[in-house]
Amino acid sequence: MHINQFKDALSALNSVKTPNFDLTSSAKSELDYSLSSYDYELPAERIAQNPVSPRDSSRLLVVNLDSHAHQIFRDLPEFLQKDDLLVMNDTRVIPARLYGQKPSGAAVEVLLLEERQPNVWLALVKPGRRLAPGAKIVFFEREDKGDKGDKGDKGDKEAGEQRGRGAEEKNSATPDSRLPYGRVSKPAPTDSRLPTPCSLTATVLETDEETGGRVIQFDLPEGLSVIQLLDKFGHVPLPPYITDSQAESEQYQTVYAEKPGSAAAPTAGLHFTPELLKRLQENGIEQAFVTLHVGVGTFRPVEVEDVKTHQMHGEWIEVPAATVEQIRATRSRGGRIIAVGTTTVRALEGAAASGELQPFCGKTNLFIYPGYQWRVVDGLITNFHLPRSSLMMLVSAAIGRERLLALYQEAIAQQYRFYSFGDAMLILPQGKEL
Repeated sequence: MHINQFKDALSALNSVKTPNFDLTSSAKSELDYSLSSYDYELPAERIAQNPVSPRDSSRLLVVNLDSHAHQIFRDLPEFLQKDDLLVMNDTRVIPARLYGQKPSGAAVEVLLLEERQPNVWLALVKPGRRLAPGAKIVFFEREDKGDKGDKGDKGDKEAGEQRGRGAEEKNSATPDSRLPYGRVSKPAPTDSRLPTPCSLTATVLETDEETGGRVIQFDLPEGLSVIQLLDKFGHVPLPPYITDSQAESEQYQTVYAEKPGSAAAPTAGLHFTPELLKRLQENGIEQAFVTLHVGVGTFRPVEVEDVKTHQMHGEWIEVPAATVEQIRATRSRGGRIIAVGTTTVRALEGAAASGELQPFCGKTNLFIYPGYQWRVVDGLITNFHLPRSSLMMLVSAAIGRERLLALYQEAIAQQYRFYSFGDAMLILPQGKEL
């Protein structure tokens, strides 16, 4: 971009100084609570099938209260301020999709969601009606060694198409402190005398009423865990709207992904490169991390017309004490908290559900929609989301539903790329001081 064009865009954004993340004083329209009000038409060619390279060459729609500008993601440091804090989700996508068969030979597909006890997992399964408690499944080592992201079966209603609309099955969950729900156990040191199996067997224990999925137990020798074997048996699950992708599985991970446990990527973070993160640090923009393992809560569709009655399924989060201290220090020096992605928003705001941000480790079923009172987050980096999704409602809580839909139409007209491998939006809390 020519330097004069960049200055003009920055000046336009800086003409507005009022933050817009606290909407508690705004009268909300009943349309904000109507599911059909979050519809929009997206041409199929606008659904990104592959990530751009380098990652930070994606486009960036920079949004302030009454203005917006079209930029490139690598321009991000120019729109943040010294002493701002970027908070990112360091979850790592696991090869969560497994293909197997019943003893009869019938094909079975499993999408692992969360480990409830060692080697006992909650999963979405296909075909669910044929997998009653007691059913046996055998999984075989995958044939390809260089896994490209796997989009699964386009006709899969239980573990596919609904996920593409923004989510999955049913209802919220309540944290249970007795079990490490949502955690993924770290691979234990394996006894070198134990053979690595060429097949993997599991038993369906029960149906999970909240998700419509199954709780399955993997049959493994002591000392082995499912996590240790997923690179051999599993596939990284790409969303089903990605139908023609050449992406490698590592391109569906953020460069700072560390803690395995997600069934999907926190896609707003896919735009960052190590070089961009370094530039941000050199500009005095600090970085902190939370963890939210993406599961049913994020990608389950909203299916009720009155969105206020939608129940989020709980997802496991960790907001460490070090991040809480960084946020407090940022506030004390006048900096702003910029969340990278809706999952980071839910982790931070979920940990502040009592009214004040505290270190937290457990589940959150927080659902953010217009009228929400913000406690932690000042600004947001996010991708463009599916119609009628809880993610659209979360972003609408920041800038308003009508404004968001207008920006989506602008992005479509400007040929932005949508969804997981698509472009990004930066929602600023206020104009940047020159």
